[in-house]
Amino acid sequence: MTDAAPTELRPPTSLGDAAGDSASPAAVSRLSRALAAPPKGAKTARKVLDLLKASVAALRQRDYQKGSRLALEALKLDDRSGMAWHVLAICREKAGDVGQAITAYEAALKLLPTETAVTHDLGRLAQRLGHFEIAEKLLRKYLEAEPLHVEANNNLACVLRDQGRYGDAIDTLKAIIAVKPAHALLWNSIGTVLSDQGEMAQSIIFFDEALRLDPAFAKARYNRANARMALGDPHSAIADIEQAMTQVDEPFEIETMRMALALTRFMVGDLVQGFVDYQARLSPHLRDAVRFLSTAPAWTPGQDLTGQRLLVFGEQGLGDEVLFANALPDLIDAVGPEGRVVIAVEHRLVPLFRRSFPRADVVRHATVRQEGRLTRAADLAEVGEVDLWAPIGSLFGHVRSSPDRFPDRQAFLTPDPGRIAHWKSVLTELGPQPKVGVLWKSLKLDGSRRRYFSPFELWRPVLETPGVTFVNLQYGDCSAELEQARAAGLNLWSPPGIDLKNDLEDVAALCCALDLVVGPANATSNLAAASGAVWWAITTPDAWTRFGTDRYPCYPGTRAFPIEGFGEWGPVMDRLASALSEWRDNQA
Repeated sequence: MTDAAPTELRPPTSLGDAAGDSASPAAVSRLSRALAAPPKGAKTARKVLDLLKASVAALRQRDYQKGSRLALEALKLDDRSGMAWHVLAICREKAGDVGQAITAYEAALKLLPTETAVTHDLGRLAQRLGHFEIAEKLLRKYLEAEPLHVEANNNLACVLRDQGRYGDAIDTLKAIIAVKPAHALLWNSIGTVLSDQGEMAQSIIFFDEALRLDPAFAKARYNRANARMALGDPHSAIADIEQAMTQVDEPFEIETMRMALALTRFMVGDLVQGFVDYQARLSPHLRDAVRFLSTAPAWTPGQDLTGQRLLVFGEQGLGDEVLFANALPDLIDAVGPEGRVVIAVEHRLVPLFRRSFPRADVVRHATVRQEGRLTRAADLAEVGEVDLWAPIGSLFGHVRSSPDRFPDRQAFLTPDPGRIAHWKSVLTELGPQPKVGVLWKSLKLDGSRRRYFSPFELWRPVLETPGVTFVNLQYGDCSAELEQARAAGLNLWSPPGIDLKNDLEDVAALCCALDLVVGPANATSNLAAASGAVWWAITTPDAWTRFGTDRYPCYPGTRAFPIEGFGEWGPVMDRLASALSEWRDNQA
């Protein structure tokens, strides 16, 4: 068991990365053929073979627990049976027990080093878990024996894509398409490489081709939906997802699509059905879904909160914890004077939330990852037991059922007034010009997340605005960008004595001391807006937190600057620079 950072759960922008199924009819038939030969040796060998045949039969019927039990019985008789380890690995993978599946695959590979199916299955699972370098080695090993295997070539390309090696991924796909052009899977994967780079319109061309070749290819339809959503066409995206969901039966794929459907419904302002679908985020079939631990019963939608001691878990990324906290004043009112709300949040938020919600108890939550599963618990030692618990996203949907249910409240977090005064004093020493805080990226920029943030060099028109003092609010390592700014003669002042990643109470105070905060949605911009700072938000067409409006309902004081098309950062930066000059003139 190891500590795990809070995770921002978003549905993957593409499906079909790990093509192939260790328990597909073809794979199960292959196992059956391997077990068809008469056993050699003693009675024990015959018993092992019978157990494995029964295990594979259970696998064929999707009874993965029974298949696992029978394979384990075989291993008790012969723990050197590579076939038994392989069958057990498949059963545990299909049952969702990733930790045991990996152990079993590794044991099978040691005992069956020339069995290519084991190599492929383990490589695909490593890919699914994000162990891309390991997956690449295993897939390349498999391809040495089966160089024209479509699924393995496809998976290798997706592993290369997920390492940011887009050119290598495209080359791999082009090479196999030249030999086997009729495989929809390969065209779909080219689309995912393009969408990962933010080339959404181009990606649709390849998803369309995949669907022309195979109209029942649900993954390509889902991927096209995500591209359409990113391009600001949520109604077409909803139609695609709803159709795709009728064409799949794997729980992981169903819940992934339902999660994407929820965010798309938010985009069109359908919060009621959106939050029904949003429950998919809690499904154990999703790799990064969080399991919440509490001895109290879970709150159910519609259940009266009056007089209850309600434990509210913060969830997902830190920005989500802050955004969903918009609902906390309503929940505190809902339990009434006879009840009590206990708020469990990321430890860096505890001091700020305690000041902001004095009628509630605020504790920290702790998150661990065990056998690949995130588990979150709250430290209730100081506050005692509770009657009910719920993740804050579910409760948010309970009180924010439509865009008009958001209060016109400029702030719901309360930074330390003394620290605000401190930062105002420090900023005054920089001169009389208005002070504008700037941030430009998220701490996590792997894979497709990078496409949501403008390259720093495109900020130049904004940072060249005269008569403004720019203040660096970017957390994490941004030394390269700061050096780039200095080399270009741009002034970006970094506040001393503050850790912009961890000193969140002081970050909130600093943001409120500034005249304006500018940048995309990340943890700091959400914190600034929730604390009452004025935020100008650079937003993409698929920003679901606008909930079908042209604004940010959780933050009424925020002004949205949407990009007109994915990757079209230049025009929005020009508009932002122009608006900033006009704003500066009005400050005089």
